[in-house]
Amino acid sequence: MTIVDKAEQLTRHIGGYRQCVVAFSGGVDSAVVAQAAHLALGENAAAVTARSPSVPRSEIEEAIRVAAEIGIRHEIVETQETTNPLYVQNAPDRCFHCKTELYSQIELLVAAIDAPLILNGANVDDQGDHRPGMIAAKNHQVLSPLIECGLTKADVRELAKHWNLSVHDKPASPCLASRIAYGEEATPERLAMIEAAEDYLRGHGLREFRVRYHRGDIARIEVTPERIAELAAEPLRSQLAKKLRELGFRAVTLDLEGFRSGNLNGFVDLAAVRLQ
Repeated sequence: MTIVDKAEQLTRHIGGYRQCVVAFSGGVDSAVVAQAAHLALGENAAAVTARSPSVPRSEIEEAIRVAAEIGIRHEIVETQETTNPLYVQNAPDRCFHCKTELYSQIELLVAAIDAPLILNGANVDDQGDHRPGMIAAKNHQVLSPLIECGLTKADVRELAKHWNLSVHDKPASPCLASRIAYGEEATPERLAMIEAAEDYLRGHGLREFRVRYHRGDIARIEVTPERIAELAAEPLRSQLAKKLRELGFRAVTLDLEGFRSGNLNGFVDLAAVRLQ
């Protein structure tokens, strides 16, 4: 199947919904769904982005920009997951509570804008990972058109490039709480520390990286292997350590294994996590 065929398949599939709202982070997956929804449904499609301490302000700004680029109607909803003790305790099911709050808030909005179906950006590759948020999606009858059309992450990036979306090569950017080691509370204060630290690194030209939070206010910085020497060299090493200490970290470390998306999952027994 060519990329044109895949684009037509997704657009036709979403066109069968008549009306929808896309849970829209501004990343490549939700951007492709939003683009297809806009092409298929026009004014009968909308995108909704969450604003909370869990979401970097830079990501909200980019979501606003990408929605305008697509031309889809766009709404911002305030979510309150950081007031939920089950979220703050940061167990391996944290994402379930976050997505439950998101979909609950979107459902309130959906009633007001007369768009009964909620779509997310989950793709086929997401099915094999630890994704408690997918259970929340199922509980709220959220649809996953990329999965329904059999589209992988590679397909999604190809579609984004086909539609000239500026985020076609954007690295994954999960919520700030994903940087905090399981069992350490995901408080607004810690989320703000992480956001400020990552903003500082981004200002030095880094694109694919994480600042992980571990017990005792320890920062573990992950960058791609080719950038490790740069961060370990002066003057950036001293500048970085000073900045993160000013933000509230008591120790600053550089992970010699480099950037690995989702590596905190390796610290817990995910097979023991059970959700209803």
